[in-house]
Amino acid sequence: MQPKTPKLLVDISDAASFILDSTRAATVGDYIQNRQMRQAVERNFEIIGEAVNRLIRLAPTTAAKISNTEKTVAFRNVLIHGYDSIDDKEMWQVIINSVPKLLGEVKRLLGTG
Repeated sequence: MQPKTPKLLVDISDAASFILDSTRAATVGDYIQNRQMRQAVERNFEIIGEAVNRLIRLAPTTAAKISNTEKTVAFRNVLIHGYDSIDDKEMWQVIINSVPKLLGEVKRLLGTG
């Protein structure tokens, strides 16, 4: 395993865990109304996207074991460059449907899940 790979996987795991912990008791309405929650979640998605992007370049074999890596990087780019076009309801669906799967995959790669 490439020396930086474990750190990148931990960064993804930490950010995904933060997103799930921060939204666990919330509804989509809570999410839409809470600017601080939205911005914290968006920042952690940016971290995930950047870490996945680096993983693709440094350890493509490991990155290939994670679903939707290209979409994850593209999502990060939209958050950073298209911040004004973010749909909070779509973001909520990503939180609910994609983050748990991502976290599970990364934990398995780290040997913690």
